[in-house]
Amino acid sequence: MKSRIALLTLIILIIGFLGFFNFPYLAQTVPTSLGFTTVDLPLGLILMGLTALMTIVFIAYVIAMQGAWLLEARAHAKEMHAQRELADKAEASRFTELRAAIESLHQEEERRLMDRMDTLEAHLQARAQESDNSTAAYVGQLEQQLRHTATAPAPQAPRL
Repeated sequence: MKSRIALLTLIILIIGFLGFFNFPYLAQTVPTSLGFTTVDLPLGLILMGLTALMTIVFIAYVIAMQGAWLLEARAHAKEMHAQRELADKAEASRFTELRAAIESLHQEEERRLMDRMDTLEAHLQARAQESDNSTAAYVGQLEQQLRHTATAPAPQAPRL
C-alpha cells in the first residue's frame, strides 16, 4: 500500500516539476479544436487543469472508499462483538445446565446411598435382634439345664 502511494506521489511531483519549469510553454495560446469549432486557448494549462481535476477526483474517490471500508469494518466489528457475547452467554448457559445436571446426579446418587444405608441398617438391626433372641434362648436353655441338674439327685460315687 505504501509503495503505491509513493509511486502516485512521485508521478504528481514530476508533473508539477515539469509544469513549473515549462510554464511559459504551457501558457502559450495555440489553436485548439473543440470538435465543432476552433479557438485559441493555452492547451498546456487546460491539460494541467484537467490533470489536477482528475487527481482531486481520484483522491476524493479513494477517501470515499476508505470511509466506506472503515464503516463496514466497524459494523462488522460490532456484529462480531455481539456474536461473541451471544456465544459467551450460550456457553455460560451450558455451564449452568451442566452444573444443574451434575447436582441432580449427585442428589440421585446420594439418595440411593442413603436408601442402601437404611436397608443395611435395618438388616443389621434385624440380625442384632436375631442374635439377641438366640443368645436369650441359649441362656434360657442353660438356665433350664442348670435348674434341672440342681433338682436332680447327685450321682453317687461308685463303691469299690
